[in-house]
Amino acid sequence: MVSICKAKSLDHFVLTVRDIAATIQFYGEVLGMQHASFAAPTDPNITRHALRFGSQKINLHQSGKEFEPKAQNVQPGSGDLCFLVEDNVEEVLKSLQGLGIDVLEGGKVVERTGAQGKLRSVYVRDPDGNLVE
Repeated sequence: MVSICKAKSLDHFVLTVRDIAATIQFYGEVLGMQHASFAAPTDPNITRHALRFGSQKINLHQSGKEFEPKAQNVQPGSGDLCFLVEDNVEEVLKSLQGLGIDVLEGGKVVERTGAQGKLRSVYVRDPDGNLVE
């Protein structure tokens, strides 16, 4: 198969959420992401919200008020996301449990395979029910 171009990295993706403030709080507290706001390119009077981490970001769309263009079938809670972290996964597990966040897969660290090989993962859900690994 011949491609028209070659992807080199992920710049951003979009999550459609019910509550932008709750999403910012969750991803800030759990994954240390930083909230960023910016003017919509089509209307500088509209403020958009994103979560920054590393050289990537997650743009946030308020459910029912999504920006165009958007995915064909937007729905809060339909994402399945995996993030690599700098921290020891057992310490992450303890911190999640300390915050009262429900850890899936029996509440323990599990072995998985990611894009770069084997991973040791914990699974939780964000405020919209998206799966976060």
